[in-house]
Amino acid sequence: MLPFVEKLRGAIEVPTLMSREVDYYSLLGVARDASEAEIRERFRTLAREAHPDRAPAARKAQAESKFQELTEAVNVLTSPDRRKAYDFDLAAARNSPEVVGDAVAANYVNQGIAAYKERKFTEAAGNFQLAAGRNPKDVKAQHYLGLASARAGDMRTAVKAIEAALAIEPHNGGLLKDAGAIFRQAGLLLKAEKAYQEAVRWDPSAGDARKALEEVRVQRAGKE
Repeated sequence: MLPFVEKLRGAIEVPTLMSREVDYYSLLGVARDASEAEIRERFRTLAREAHPDRAPAARKAQAESKFQELTEAVNVLTSPDRRKAYDFDLAAARNSPEVVGDAVAANYVNQGIAAYKERKFTEAAGNFQLAAGRNPKDVKAQHYLGLASARAGDMRTAVKAIEAALAIEPHNGGLLKDAGAIFRQAGLLLKAEKAYQEAVRWDPSAGDARKALEEVRVQRAGKE
Protein backbone atom coordinates (compact mmCIF):
# COMPACT_ATOMS: atom_id res chain seq x y z
CA MET A 1 0.00 0.00 0.00
CA LEU A 2 1.29 3.45 -0.83
CA PRO A 3 2.22 5.58 2.20
CA PHE A 4 -0.08 8.48 3.07
CA VAL A 5 2.34 11.04 1.64
CA GLU A 6 2.27 9.40 -1.78
CA LYS A 7 -1.50 9.06 -1.82
CA LEU A 8 -1.90 12.70 -0.89
CA ARG A 9 0.70 13.93 -3.39
CA GLY A 10 -0.46 11.65 -6.21
CA ALA A 11 -1.58 12.91 -9.57
CA ILE A 12 -4.66 14.61 -8.18
CA GLU A 13 -5.78 17.83 -9.72
CA VAL A 14 -6.99 20.58 -7.43
CA PRO A 15 -10.68 21.03 -8.35
CA THR A 16 -11.06 23.72 -10.96
CA LEU A 17 -13.67 25.52 -8.88
CA MET A 18 -11.19 25.92 -6.02
CA SER A 19 -9.87 29.16 -7.49
CA ARG A 20 -13.43 30.52 -7.25
CA GLU A 21 -13.46 29.58 -3.55
CA VAL A 22 -16.54 27.37 -3.86
CA ASP A 23 -17.01 25.28 -0.75
CA TYR A 24 -18.27 21.92 -2.00
CA TYR A 25 -19.63 21.00 1.42
CA SER A 26 -21.72 24.17 1.58
CA LEU A 27 -22.75 23.79 -2.06
CA LEU A 28 -24.17 20.34 -1.35
CA GLY A 29 -25.39 21.28 2.12
CA VAL A 30 -23.52 18.48 3.92
CA ALA A 31 -21.25 18.40 6.97
CA ARG A 32 -17.46 18.22 6.62
CA ASP A 33 -17.55 14.68 8.01
CA ALA A 34 -20.49 13.49 5.89
CA SER A 35 -20.25 9.91 4.64
CA GLU A 36 -20.03 9.03 0.96
CA ALA A 37 -23.57 7.67 1.09
CA GLU A 38 -24.91 10.88 2.62
CA ILE A 39 -23.13 12.96 -0.02
CA ARG A 40 -24.49 10.87 -2.89
CA GLU A 41 -28.02 10.97 -1.49
CA ARG A 42 -27.86 14.74 -1.08
CA PHE A 43 -26.54 15.12 -4.63
CA ARG A 44 -29.40 13.05 -6.04
CA THR A 45 -31.90 15.30 -4.29
CA LEU A 46 -30.27 18.50 -5.53
CA ALA A 47 -29.67 17.12 -9.02
CA ARG A 48 -33.36 16.38 -9.48
CA GLU A 49 -34.23 19.94 -8.49
CA ALA A 50 -31.44 21.61 -10.48
CA HIS A 51 -31.43 19.48 -13.64
CA PRO A 52 -31.17 21.76 -16.70
CA ASP A 53 -34.07 19.96 -18.40
CA ARG A 54 -36.38 21.41 -15.76
CA ALA A 55 -35.24 24.99 -16.30
CA PRO A 56 -36.98 27.43 -18.64
CA ALA A 57 -35.10 28.28 -21.82
CA ALA A 58 -34.05 31.69 -20.49
CA ARG A 59 -32.32 30.11 -17.51
CA LYS A 60 -30.97 26.92 -19.10
CA ALA A 61 -27.36 28.16 -19.32
CA GLN A 62 -27.40 29.16 -15.65
CA ALA A 63 -28.95 25.81 -14.71
CA GLU A 64 -26.30 23.91 -16.67
CA SER A 65 -23.54 25.81 -14.88
CA LYS A 66 -25.11 25.04 -11.49
CA PHE A 67 -25.51 21.38 -12.39
CA GLN A 68 -21.86 21.17 -13.42
CA GLU A 69 -20.81 22.62 -10.03
CA LEU A 70 -22.92 20.05 -8.21
CA THR A 71 -21.47 17.24 -10.31
CA GLU A 72 -17.91 18.39 -9.70
CA ALA A 73 -18.62 18.65 -5.97
CA VAL A 74 -19.98 15.11 -5.68
CA ASN A 75 -17.16 13.70 -7.82
CA VAL A 76 -14.55 15.25 -5.54
CA LEU A 77 -16.19 14.48 -2.21
CA THR A 78 -16.94 10.84 -3.04
CA SER A 79 -13.36 10.11 -4.13
CA PRO A 80 -11.26 9.42 -0.98
CA ASP A 81 -7.99 10.70 -2.49
CA ARG A 82 -9.50 13.75 -4.18
CA ARG A 83 -11.42 14.59 -1.01
CA LYS A 84 -8.24 14.44 1.10
CA ALA A 85 -6.45 16.73 -1.33
CA TYR A 86 -9.45 19.09 -1.47
CA ASP A 87 -9.73 19.25 2.33
CA PHE A 88 -6.00 19.94 2.55
CA ASP A 89 -6.20 22.77 0.04
CA LEU A 90 -9.38 24.13 1.57
CA ALA A 91 -7.54 24.62 4.83
CA ALA A 92 -5.14 27.03 3.15
CA ALA A 93 -7.97 29.06 1.63
CA ARG A 94 -10.23 29.17 4.69
CA ASN A 95 -9.19 32.55 6.01
CA SER A 96 -7.97 35.75 4.42
CA PRO A 97 -4.70 36.97 5.92
CA GLU A 98 -4.96 39.74 8.46
CA VAL A 99 -1.42 40.76 9.29
CA VAL A 100 -1.79 43.94 11.27
CA GLY A 101 1.00 46.50 11.21
CA ASP A 102 3.16 44.97 8.47
CA ALA A 103 1.95 45.62 4.96
CA VAL A 104 5.01 43.91 3.47
CA ALA A 105 4.33 40.69 5.35
CA ALA A 106 0.65 40.86 4.39
CA ASN A 107 1.67 41.23 0.75
CA TYR A 108 3.92 38.17 1.00
CA VAL A 109 1.04 36.16 2.45
CA ASN A 110 -1.33 37.35 -0.30
CA GLN A 111 1.21 36.39 -2.97
CA GLY A 112 1.68 33.05 -1.28
CA ILE A 113 -2.05 32.31 -1.31
CA ALA A 114 -2.29 33.27 -4.99
CA ALA A 115 0.60 30.96 -5.86
CA TYR A 116 -0.88 28.16 -3.75
CA LYS A 117 -4.19 28.32 -5.61
CA GLU A 118 -2.25 27.97 -8.86
CA ARG A 119 -0.52 24.85 -7.44
CA LYS A 120 2.83 26.64 -7.36
CA PHE A 121 3.53 25.22 -3.94
CA THR A 122 7.26 25.93 -3.81
CA GLU A 123 6.68 29.56 -4.78
CA ALA A 124 3.87 29.81 -2.24
CA ALA A 125 6.07 28.40 0.50
CA GLY A 126 8.78 30.93 -0.39
CA ASN A 127 6.38 33.82 0.11
CA PHE A 128 5.04 32.44 3.38
CA GLN A 129 8.63 31.92 4.52
CA LEU A 130 9.37 35.60 3.87
CA ALA A 131 6.28 36.62 5.83
CA ALA A 132 7.19 34.34 8.72
CA GLY A 133 10.74 35.65 8.62
CA ARG A 134 9.51 39.20 9.14
CA ASN A 135 7.29 38.11 12.00
CA PRO A 136 7.90 34.60 13.42
CA LYS A 137 4.84 35.08 15.65
CA ASP A 138 2.51 35.45 12.66
CA VAL A 139 0.47 32.26 13.12
CA LYS A 140 -1.16 32.49 9.68
CA ALA A 141 2.17 32.79 7.89
CA GLN A 142 3.54 29.81 9.81
CA HIS A 143 0.34 27.83 9.27
CA TYR A 144 0.27 28.47 5.53
CA LEU A 145 4.02 27.82 5.28
CA GLY A 146 3.38 24.41 6.77
CA LEU A 147 0.58 23.63 4.31
CA ALA A 148 2.45 24.84 1.23
CA SER A 149 5.72 23.15 2.19
CA ALA A 150 3.90 19.86 2.74
CA ARG A 151 2.35 20.06 -0.73
CA ALA A 152 5.78 20.92 -2.16
CA GLY A 153 7.26 17.84 -0.48
CA ASP A 154 9.50 19.79 1.91
CA MET A 155 8.40 18.00 5.05
CA ARG A 156 11.22 19.31 7.24
CA THR A 157 10.05 22.90 6.70
CA ALA A 158 6.39 21.88 6.89
CA VAL A 159 6.80 20.23 10.29
CA LYS A 160 8.91 23.08 11.67
CA ALA A 161 6.40 25.70 10.50
CA ILE A 162 3.29 23.92 11.78
CA GLU A 163 4.99 23.35 15.13
CA ALA A 164 5.78 27.08 15.28
CA ALA A 165 2.12 27.86 14.56
CA LEU A 166 0.98 25.46 17.28
CA ALA A 167 3.34 27.08 19.77
CA ILE A 168 1.49 30.36 19.15
CA GLU A 169 -2.06 28.96 19.13
CA PRO A 170 -2.03 25.52 20.81
CA HIS A 171 -5.81 25.44 21.23
CA ASN A 172 -6.80 26.24 17.63
CA GLY A 173 -8.90 23.28 16.47
CA GLY A 174 -8.48 23.92 12.75
CA LEU A 175 -4.74 24.37 13.12
CA LEU A 176 -4.49 21.16 15.15
CA LYS A 177 -6.29 19.23 12.40
CA ASP A 178 -3.91 20.57 9.76
CA ALA A 179 -0.98 19.75 12.02
CA GLY A 180 -2.26 16.22 12.31
CA ALA A 181 -2.41 15.90 8.52
CA ILE A 182 1.13 17.27 8.10
CA PHE A 183 2.58 15.06 10.83
CA ARG A 184 0.80 12.10 9.26
CA GLN A 185 2.18 12.94 5.83
CA ALA A 186 5.67 13.17 7.35
CA GLY A 187 5.27 9.75 8.92
CA LEU A 188 5.23 11.18 12.45
CA LEU A 189 2.23 9.13 13.52
CA LEU A 190 2.58 9.69 17.26
CA LYS A 191 2.66 13.45 16.75
CA ALA A 192 -0.28 13.16 14.34
CA GLU A 193 -2.28 11.19 16.89
CA LYS A 194 -1.62 13.75 19.61
CA ALA A 195 -2.56 16.64 17.31
CA TYR A 196 -5.85 15.00 16.33
CA GLN A 197 -6.56 14.18 19.98
CA GLU A 198 -6.15 17.85 20.86
CA ALA A 199 -8.28 18.90 17.87
CA VAL A 200 -11.12 16.70 19.12
CA ARG A 201 -10.58 17.92 22.67
CA TRP A 202 -10.99 21.57 21.70
CA ASP A 203 -13.68 20.92 19.10
CA PRO A 204 -15.70 17.81 20.04
CA SER A 205 -17.94 18.34 16.99
CA ALA A 206 -14.99 17.89 14.59
CA GLY A 207 -16.00 14.55 13.12
CA ASP A 208 -13.32 14.72 10.44
CA ALA A 209 -10.60 15.03 13.09
CA ARG A 210 -12.11 12.14 15.05
CA LYS A 211 -12.14 9.99 11.91
CA ALA A 212 -8.53 10.91 11.10
CA LEU A 213 -7.55 10.07 14.68
CA GLU A 214 -9.02 6.59 14.29
CA GLU A 215 -7.19 6.12 10.97
CA VAL A 216 -3.86 7.14 12.50
CA ARG A 217 -4.34 4.75 15.39
CA VAL A 218 -4.94 1.94 12.90
CA GLN A 219 -1.79 2.95 11.03
CA ARG A 220 0.25 2.96 14.22
CA ALA A 221 -1.11 -0.42 15.24
CA GLY A 222 -0.14 -1.83 11.86
CA LYS A 223 3.43 -0.68 12.31
CA GLU A 224 3.82 -2.14 15.81
